[in-house]
Amino acid sequence: MTAHISYYDDKELLIRLSKGDEQAFALLYDRYYRPVAQFIQQLVKSPALAEDLAQETFISLWEAQQQFANVQSLKGYVFISARNHALNCLKRASSELAVKAEIIHHFSALRNDTEEGMLTQAYLDHFSRILETLPPQTRKVFRLCRDQQYSYEDVARRLGISRNAVKKHMVRSMKTLRSAAERDLGISFGLLLTFIHRL
Repeated sequence: MTAHISYYDDKELLIRLSKGDEQAFALLYDRYYRPVAQFIQQLVKSPALAEDLAQETFISLWEAQQQFANVQSLKGYVFISARNHALNCLKRASSELAVKAEIIHHFSALRNDTEEGMLTQAYLDHFSRILETLPPQTRKVFRLCRDQQYSYEDVARRLGISRNAVKKHMVRSMKTLRSAAERDLGISFGLLLTFIHRL
């Protein structure tokens, strides 16, 4: 079935996406994910953050799938959505980073690296607790993709599952972690990752 729909053009995809066709969305993801991630990276400059924002863009597209019925150009719609998502992230980050800069300035003035480390460790501990709530397979996929930087194809081979299954696990984990970061910590998932990546 997937091989058959791989021949659909964007116009046919739009029709199917507007009807909530999951296979059509899988094809949309496969067709545009990498170009979108590269496009976002030009805006945010961080490869890791670009990957996260690309994932979030496609999650948002799927959650607002009824909008596809009014779209004229699928490619244009996808890239405009990606641009808006990245710019919104940068706007949020500008205020969050200002707060972070103030915190770091305060720590630097006190010359107390221990306190800054405690803040980062607190975020890491919360991140780890949320990860533990994910199903074991989803958690394993996330760690292989994020921590060890394996591609979806490599993870699929290592775990004996399909690439599409890897993608679904990553979408599930990103939605859970993003929601937890915003709900429990009051910060974006991207900013949470900047703290964690410093360890």
